[in-house]
Amino acid sequence: AWSIAEYIHQSAHKPKTLFATHYHELNELENRFDRIKNFHITNKEVGNKVIFLRKLAPGGSTHSFGIHVARMAGMPPALINRANEVLAQLEEKHGEKGADVKEKLKAVSLPKMQLNIFDAHSVTFEEIRTLLEAADINRLTPVEALLKLQEIKNKLQ
Repeated sequence: AWSIAEYIHQSAHKPKTLFATHYHELNELENRFDRIKNFHITNKEVGNKVIFLRKLAPGGSTHSFGIHVARMAGMPPALINRANEVLAQLEEKHGEKGADVKEKLKAVSLPKMQLNIFDAHSVTFEEIRTLLEAADINRLTPVEALLKLQEIKNKLQ
């Protein structure tokens, strides 16, 4: 991401570019390049929830809301919990001077369990595969598609 931002900035055409990322280290680019300006989406934290206010403000964000966004997107609770564990470990090491991001990531412990979002050899997967292969998506009505989706969802529970 860093090299892409540098490349765009140094391009002879000087394109105007919107670059969205959760990579906080890119905030440093504003100090190195005259045409790079950081902005962030304003937000309000209420308890353990984040409300995005849909307003741009100057400067980089001081927090990453990737985990909140993942929760809002319906990611599995085990994935959210693991993300919080990794974040806590990274924040614990953040105060160490001179430690770069790669070193911090190397120090993150492995998960206590394997997070299988999709096991291609499970019985459930085979049942879902059979359902999907039998469905003629070009002939399903919207209601039939929703019912098929519910049938698949029930297999996962």
